[in-house]
Amino acid sequence: MLELSIRRHLENKKILLMTHIVLGYPSFEENRRVIKAMVDAGVELMELQIPFSEPIADGPVILKANSKALENNTKVKDCIAFANEICESFPDVSFLFMTYYNIIYVRGEDRIVKEAKDAGIKGFIIPDLPPEEAGEWLKRCENNDLNSIFIFTPTHSKERLKELAEVSRGLVYCVGRRGVTGVKTEFDNIIANQIQRYRSETNLPLAFGFGVQTKSDVEYLTGKVDIAVIGSKMIEIHNQKGAVEVGNFLRSLRL
Repeated sequence: MLELSIRRHLENKKILLMTHIVLGYPSFEENRRVIKAMVDAGVELMELQIPFSEPIADGPVILKANSKALENNTKVKDCIAFANEICESFPDVSFLFMTYYNIIYVRGEDRIVKEAKDAGIKGFIIPDLPPEEAGEWLKRCENNDLNSIFIFTPTHSKERLKELAEVSRGLVYCVGRRGVTGVKTEFDNIIANQIQRYRSETNLPLAFGFGVQTKSDVEYLTGKVDIAVIGSKMIEIHNQKGAVEVGNFLRSLRL
């Protein structure tokens, strides 16, 4: 189980790292290189984003990567095949599919759940699927030992956080501010209070994303959340300096 794996890692580490790549950007061959660099740097969890034309939760860096992947003719079937390869190559890493519900709908819920399970994927993050519309999806994931991960945001009420916590499995993805990914977050008392609100509503591990970019950010989050999520920064470094420097950067974040 995803939650059990996270808790085992936390027995020996103060905080875990989860990274994010867009499948097919800039190519699947480069995906292989950067994933290998991330794994060698000790990343415990990784989001594999199936590209979509309207990734509404994502900022300009990831948006551009999605667009380029689609221009490269990246198909869902290619992403599934790649996931099979990567999960087999790196069995100690928890890989998650991140995408938007249109992809799920067109592919078919039953089909993509079975494909994900067979590949070794641990769960799904679907930002635009609210729990009120996810009943059948949740059952399918539960029946196939896949974790459906929901998102806490600063605009959610206490009641809404509780509802999301009840249906989330494996972990909860926490957002520290309004807006989209890739914009630097100011880590201050406002964020600390926000995390405290989140922590009070669930016993699941907390993954904090949106704007985590530096070692000081990770240091700030240590002891407050269980997982620091680094997404846009990874793509920026890869674009500018290549896969090797992605690995070096991730090593520099370790406490």
